[in-house]
Amino acid sequence: MGRSVVAVIVAYISMFILNFLAFVGLYAVVGPANAFKPASYLASNRWTAMSFVLIFIIAIIAGLICAVIARGGRAPMALVVVILVVGLVLAIPSVMKHRANEHIVRVGAVPSMEAAQKAYWPFWVPFVFPFISAAGALAGSKLKRS
Repeated sequence: MGRSVVAVIVAYISMFILNFLAFVGLYAVVGPANAFKPASYLASNRWTAMSFVLIFIIAIIAGLICAVIARGGRAPMALVVVILVVGLVLAIPSVMKHRANEHIVRVGAVPSMEAAQKAYWPFWVPFVFPFISAAGALAGSKLKRS
């Protein structure tokens, strides 16, 4: 039981850290012109698609970490539940951020910290992220069994 709890916690923290590093790196590579729609902080379709791929891959890694640490059992399923619950709860502030920032005009190059503070997703995207992550974590946990 203790091993399963540790597995879920370590996997979720790993997923959080990897997401942070991946998105900072991706923004450094693609820049604001490709990350946002013109003159706004709304995520572009290209950025949204790249984000879906990134979070799926990172969730696969987290699912594998969870399965390896737990050495079987239901820990990966617990990780999926945590991802869904936390992800859906965090989608609500994202919608509020969308409403607060949709009228801000973006001009020129934007540093990554400012982009993180002002960027927002289309309304539906934050509600899809948890399901993509959950699917990735489930897929990653299956890799351990192979």
